[in-house]
Amino acid sequence: MQISHEGYFRDRQRHDLALRMIRHEARTCTIKLCTGLTDDRIRRLHRTLDELPIRIRRRRGKSPRQPSYFTRTARMQFESSFLASVFTAFGLIQHEGPAPHERSSVEFGELFCDAYETHRQLLRRAAVSFEHAWFLLQLLDRQNELKMTRCRRCQSHYVRDLFNLSQRACPMCEMKMEPSPRTLARQRSLAKQPVATTDLSKETPGQPP
Repeated sequence: MQISHEGYFRDRQRHDLALRMIRHEARTCTIKLCTGLTDDRIRRLHRTLDELPIRIRRRRGKSPRQPSYFTRTARMQFESSFLASVFTAFGLIQHEGPAPHERSSVEFGELFCDAYETHRQLLRRAAVSFEHAWFLLQLLDRQNELKMTRCRRCQSHYVRDLFNLSQRACPMCEMKMEPSPRTLARQRSLAKQPVATTDLSKETPGQPP
């Protein structure tokens, strides 16, 4: 009886995690990796949630594959850096020592959902989707395209594109270094003003200009 109880609770745990990931619009392949459920069972779970008043989008097609998505704008790079810090706080990013759970385990899926939901609560206008967050964690694990780097100005950590050699500061410091719209307008107005010149024809002969 104890073995059957353990099997029941384990199956229930996979079921609950699958529903949780479906609510975050995770793809079937990602749910299958963490829960071990079949494609058919995941589709049935999708149909049970179709009856809810809140429409849950079922994402299809290929998973995100563009690392530049996380650094395309200063705001997106800031949110990606914020999310990476949450991953680190939850122990999902460990460059030294073993990982807390296997990437294809129910425990890891639950921990990832905890981190992602915390990120959404702390950052009200979060734009990074669940699948993009999953892809970001993979990139940070590999460290061959994106990496957490310390800013030279404020000493904070941020996600940096390793192929972008021109960026030397975090997105917040980059935005502070950019001139304000008022400064740009003043510079344009000064550039349009005529340069004062000296009329040599009106000068007195014999006098130095």
